[in-house]
Amino acid sequence: MQRAPHHRSRSRRGMAAALVAGTMAASLLGGTAATARPYPEAPSTTLSLPSPPGGKNVKVLVFHASATEETPAVDAGIEAIEAIGLSGTAAQRFKTEATDDGSVFTKAKKLGTYNAVVFLTGGGDVLDPEQEAGLEAYVEAGGGFLGIHDAARTEPYSDWFTGLIGARPAATSPTTVQRATVEVGDRVNPATKDLPLEWKRPDKWINWASNPTGKVHTVARVRESTYQPGAGANGSDHPVSWCRDYDGGRSFYTGMGGTAESFAETDFRDHLRGALLWTTRLSRADCKATIDANYTAERVTQPNQPGQQDQIGEPHGMVVAPDGRVLYIGRGGGTGSDPVVTDWNNPDVGKGKGDIHVYDPVTKKVTLAGSLTIFGNKGGGDELQKVEEGLLGIVLDPDFETNGWVYLHYSPHSEINRDTQMGKRRVARFTLDLTTNKLDLASEKVLLQWPVQIHSCCHAGGGMAFDSKGNLYIAVGDNNSSGFSDGYSGNNPQPNYKGVSFADARRTAGNTNNLNGKILRIHPEDNGTYTLPEGNLFTGKETAEGGGKTRGEIYVMGVRNPARISIDTKTDVLYAGWVGPDANAPSTTWGPAKYDTFSVITHASNRGWPYCMGNKQPYRDRNLPDPSKPLGWYDCDNLKNESPNNDGLVNIPPAESNTIWYSPQGGAPDYPRDANGVPSYKASEAKFLLPWLKGGGQATMDGPVYRYDATTDSAVKWPEYWDGKWFVGDFYDADNPRHAVLTDPKTAGQGGLPVSAESLKKIIPVGEGGIRNLMDWKFAPDGSLYVLDYGRGFFTSDAQSALWRVTYKGGAPTPAADDLARKAAQ
Repeated sequence: MQRAPHHRSRSRRGMAAALVAGTMAASLLGGTAATARPYPEAPSTTLSLPSPPGGKNVKVLVFHASATEETPAVDAGIEAIEAIGLSGTAAQRFKTEATDDGSVFTKAKKLGTYNAVVFLTGGGDVLDPEQEAGLEAYVEAGGGFLGIHDAARTEPYSDWFTGLIGARPAATSPTTVQRATVEVGDRVNPATKDLPLEWKRPDKWINWASNPTGKVHTVARVRESTYQPGAGANGSDHPVSWCRDYDGGRSFYTGMGGTAESFAETDFRDHLRGALLWTTRLSRADCKATIDANYTAERVTQPNQPGQQDQIGEPHGMVVAPDGRVLYIGRGGGTGSDPVVTDWNNPDVGKGKGDIHVYDPVTKKVTLAGSLTIFGNKGGGDELQKVEEGLLGIVLDPDFETNGWVYLHYSPHSEINRDTQMGKRRVARFTLDLTTNKLDLASEKVLLQWPVQIHSCCHAGGGMAFDSKGNLYIAVGDNNSSGFSDGYSGNNPQPNYKGVSFADARRTAGNTNNLNGKILRIHPEDNGTYTLPEGNLFTGKETAEGGGKTRGEIYVMGVRNPARISIDTKTDVLYAGWVGPDANAPSTTWGPAKYDTFSVITHASNRGWPYCMGNKQPYRDRNLPDPSKPLGWYDCDNLKNESPNNDGLVNIPPAESNTIWYSPQGGAPDYPRDANGVPSYKASEAKFLLPWLKGGGQATMDGPVYRYDATTDSAVKWPEYWDGKWFVGDFYDADNPRHAVLTDPKTAGQGGLPVSAESLKKIIPVGEGGIRNLMDWKFAPDGSLYVLDYGRGFFTSDAQSALWRVTYKGGAPTPAADDLARKAAQ
C-alpha cells in the first residue's frame, strides 16, 4: 500500500486560487455550474495512456484535493477504500493510493497504471487546465471514475466535469446531518444488489440544481418525506446514486458519504465496493437501463382506411403469442360512418362488431382475424344511454403454439333481452389458424356465461390471464352506474329497471353469489368445460346462512372495473388495477374521493368495493327507505352485505388493504382516524403516502411484471434492471401514473406500499404525437414492449388508435468482457 502524504500545498494557478474568496463561493455552496472558466482553457493533453488504463494488478487512485478546508470525511473515506481493497475475495482486491496533488493527472506513465480514480474532493477548482485535460484523457481511454458527495462541487467551471458527475448541487441543499430512507431501486447493479430495499441511514443530503434522471442511470433515490430537504427539494424523484458510461469511460457518483461516520457503515462500504468493482473493470454492470435516449417508441400499425377498421378496431386489449405475433381486439365501437342504434325497440340496438386483429412483426402486416357480433355499440351520452359492453378481453391458451386456442371475453348481441334490458357475458374458446391468422368462428366453445344488466353503463372490466398451472383468471366489472351516489360508494339500492338494481354494487361486487365485480379463477378443460381449482374465495358449496349463496368461480371480490390484470410469470402472483367512483374530493359525510387502485393479490380475498377502498378506508352505509340519508360507517374488518338487492351471504369476507390508490389530490391519501378507525376525510388533514403519483381524470391500466430472459438472443429486449418491476399506468397521460414500481415481496400481498417508483413517461412517450391513451401493454418474448393506444375519441377508433412497440438500444453491460481487468472475475 502506497499512500501519498496529506500535504496542504497545491500546485494550482494563482488566479484560480483567488476565486475562492470571490465569485466561486457560490459554486462551493452549490448552484448552477458556470459554463466557462474565468481563464482560457489549455489545449487538450497529448498524454499517451493505455486503453483501458490499469491492468490485472488493480490500483485505485483516491484524489482528495479541496479549495476549502478538508473535512474529517476525507481521512475516513481513504481508510474505508483501503479496507475495501484489502477485503473480499481475491478476485475483487485492489491497491489504493491517495494524493491531493493534481499533477498526477499530467503524468501519463503513472496515471495509466490506475484502473479507477476516486474523487473524495471538497468544493472548488482543484485542477488546472492541463490537469483537467489529463483527467479527460484518462476517462476517454476507458478509465473509471467514482465521485463521492462533495465531488459534485468540484471543478464548477467545467461543463465536461459536470457531465462526468451528472448533476450539480442546488444552493439550497440542507447542511445538517439527517436520517432518511434511501430507496434502492436497482437490484442487479453490483453497488446496490445486496443493499436493503429501504435503506435507513444518516447523511448530508444534497439537492440537485437540475435533476439528472433520464440522462444517467439512477441506482438509488432518497425519499424526501423521511427528512427535511429544504427549499431546493427535488420531489418524489430525488436521485442520490447513479452511474453511466461517459466519454469512453465509466462514471459512478454517490451523493452519500457526507460524514466521516458514513464510511464506517457496512452497507455504505458495500455500496462503494460495488461501484469500485465496476469502475475498476473487475465486474460488468448495466448503467444505461434508465437513460431515456436508449429507448425507441415506434408506431407499428397504420391508420384505418376511410370507413373501415382494417388495421384496428376500438382498442380494448392485447396479447403477445410465443412466436411474437400480437393479437389485439376492438371492443365494438364502429367507424364514424357506422350506424349507432340506441332505440331499445329496434332489434339492432347496440349491435356492433368486436374485431380481432393480428400483427406479424416479421412481415409487419396486419390481418383481420375475425369479428364477433356484440352488444356494445350505443355511442356516447349519459350512463343510461352509453354502454361499455362488447369484446372486452383476449388471452391465449398455454398450448397456443400447437392448438391455436384463443379465449375471448365478450357480450354477444344474440343474448340480450330488450324488454328487461339484461344481457349475458361469456368467456368462449375459438381456434385460430396459425398459418392464415384467421379465426374459426364456428369453433366456439362457451366455457362460462352469466347475466349482466345493460340498462345502464359502466365498468365492464374484461382482462384475462393464465397462470403456470393452467388456471384462467377473468376480470369482471361491477357494471353499475355511479350517477346515483354522488360519486362515492356505489351503494344506492333504489334505482332499478324492472326489478334489477343498476346503482347498487352490493348486488354485484359485494355479493358472494354474483360473478360481476369479481376476478374469477377457473381451469379450462380440453373439452370446452372448466373445473374449479382449490384455493378460491368460495367453493360454491358453503352451507352458511342456509347455503346456496356463493359461487366457486370467485377468486377476488370487491373490485369495481378491473379492465387489466396480469400474472407474474415467475411467481404466479396476480396483479390487478381497477377504476374507482367519480367523487372529486373526500367527504366527511360519505367517505373518500374516487380512488383508482392497483393491488398485488397473493391469495383469494375481498378488495373492499363498495364498502372500503385504499388501505381500508370505509364509506358510509345507505339504505332504504331513504338512501339520501347516511347511516353508519362500514367496518372493513367485519363487513355485512345488508342490501335489499343481495342474494348472497350477509356476512362477507373482510376487506383487505391494497397496494396503490390515488385520487385527484394525490397518491395514497390517508387521514387521521378516530377510535373506531374511521378517517377524518378532511382535505386539510390528508397525508399522501405515494407522492410520485396523482390523478384527475383517472382510469387504471394494470401492466405486466417484467421478467428478463438471459437466454433470449434479442438486441431489443429491456435490460435486466427492470426484472421484477411492475408496470402501472393510467389511460390518461397528464399527471397520472405511468411508472415502473418495485414492491417488497414480504409486504406487497398485505397491502405494503411500493418501495420505489420511476416514471416511464419519456420512455413510453406522452403528449402530442405520443401514446396519450394507454389501453393495454404487454412484453413480447423478445423483451420488447407493445403498447395499445386507444385513440382520441370514445366508442370508436380514430387516426390515433394504434399499436406501438418500445425497444431498447442501449447495448450490453460494460465494460466489454474482453476489457475486464481479471478474466476470472467475469
